[in-house]
Amino acid sequence: MQPLSFEQITIDEVLSDQLKEKNISLSVLRLDKIHPVISGNKWFKLKYWIENAKGQDKDHILTFGGAYSNHIVAVAAAGKLHGLKTTGVIRGERPGVLSPTLKQASEYGMQLIFLSRGDYRNKTLPREVNNDPYIINEGGYGRLGVKGAAEILDYSEKETWSHICCAVGTTTMMAGLVKAALPHQEIIGLPILKNHSLEADILQFLPGGDRKKNFRLIHDYHFDGYAKRSDKLISFMNEFYKTTGIPSDFVYTGKLFFGVFDLIKKDFLKDGSRILMIHSGGLQGNLSLPKDLLIF
Repeated sequence: MQPLSFEQITIDEVLSDQLKEKNISLSVLRLDKIHPVISGNKWFKLKYWIENAKGQDKDHILTFGGAYSNHIVAVAAAGKLHGLKTTGVIRGERPGVLSPTLKQASEYGMQLIFLSRGDYRNKTLPREVNNDPYIINEGGYGRLGVKGAAEILDYSEKETWSHICCAVGTTTMMAGLVKAALPHQEIIGLPILKNHSLEADILQFLPGGDRKKNFRLIHDYHFDGYAKRSDKLISFMNEFYKTTGIPSDFVYTGKLFFGVFDLIKKDFLKDGSRILMIHSGGLQGNLSLPKDLLIF
């Protein structure tokens, strides 16, 4: 298993006439370069969970996710890298053909157990699990995930930025970014779910002082929900890659990049803004798309 390569992280500036006209600096923190599988924010959210599991002398990790979950395959790869057994509890009945995500997770040695959506919703541990595994929440959600995500900005000169923008799923990464943010910065999250209770999820991870920090959620760019897409989104992703060389995925980062450019166009992000977008990885999710839909 290829090791993690934090030295590969770059901050890539995005150049365009639109940005120049508005005197806006826009860059991407390329966390996707850390590892081909445990990429983007995945390792940061897993780091302290795995450290805690080892501290308890656990050699078996169990976690939850869907058939196309970046988290599932990242845990499988991280388990292989650290010599840990892994089990993935997957939402829904076992399909006739495994998704590319689940096939890859299985190749990394992860045991896959499928639960009905009702049992999954209740996080009912299946009968096959009988050896007291260490449980990691879906998406690395929880205080340990937030603790790791708070280290993401250590890979940039964080005082440079006026705004830090990210895609939001479980809110774990965004809560970590808010904790790490400086007083003059605003953290902007673009949820990829049609869910308007996310602010409460973030606040529960923030101590009193951090709750006063400047952050907001903008719910206009989920493209009708998780893993939903449109021709407009795909066209943007292809054009963004042509002009920047930066690949994105249609579940998270494609929507983030699209949304930030739209907010700039609408003058939501003002002249003189210095914006950092977090590339949270997840490129393997594009494997579920028809071939040749994306140019990268």
